[in-house]
Amino acid sequence: MTVYCALLHAVNVGGTGTLPMAALAQMCQAAGFVSVRTYIASGNVVFQSDAPEDRVRSALEDRLQAYAGRQVGVIVRSAAEMADTLARNPFCDAPGNRVMALFVDGPLPVDPLEGVTGLRNEQLRVGRREMFVLYPDGMSGSRLRIPGAKHGTARNMKTVGKLAAMAAPRA
Repeated sequence: MTVYCALLHAVNVGGTGTLPMAALAQMCQAAGFVSVRTYIASGNVVFQSDAPEDRVRSALEDRLQAYAGRQVGVIVRSAAEMADTLARNPFCDAPGNRVMALFVDGPLPVDPLEGVTGLRNEQLRVGRREMFVLYPDGMSGSRLRIPGAKHGTARNMKTVGKLAAMAAPRA
């Protein structure tokens, strides 16, 4: 079985898309996923499944659509991919809460600044299936807009680290 991390887009953030994590866990179990564990109330779940990534994503998206009455974006990464994202953080000297990994399933731009607006002192780097963003002054005052963000979901590196640890094989 493969261990996956599923990251939901715009769940329990800013009062939108309210979803109790117990309901998310039940949806995962109903989809046939096992060893289901959620992490904080922002749409993070770790589980095991024999299904490939695309079927895992569609099974969860279908259940979320039925629950919420609207499409909820889901990004799925294997445990190895989540650990690799953490290891490839180009801003590893910055505090984990100041660095975001913007996970996307679509193509990444060759130039990380392509289409970006509102850039001040933030820094962007393209990864494999994510973009890394350093917010040296924090996100709250940032005006940064990244075109691919609407088709993905971001997690700070503290959360990425916790999910990688939760998904890591147990000895």
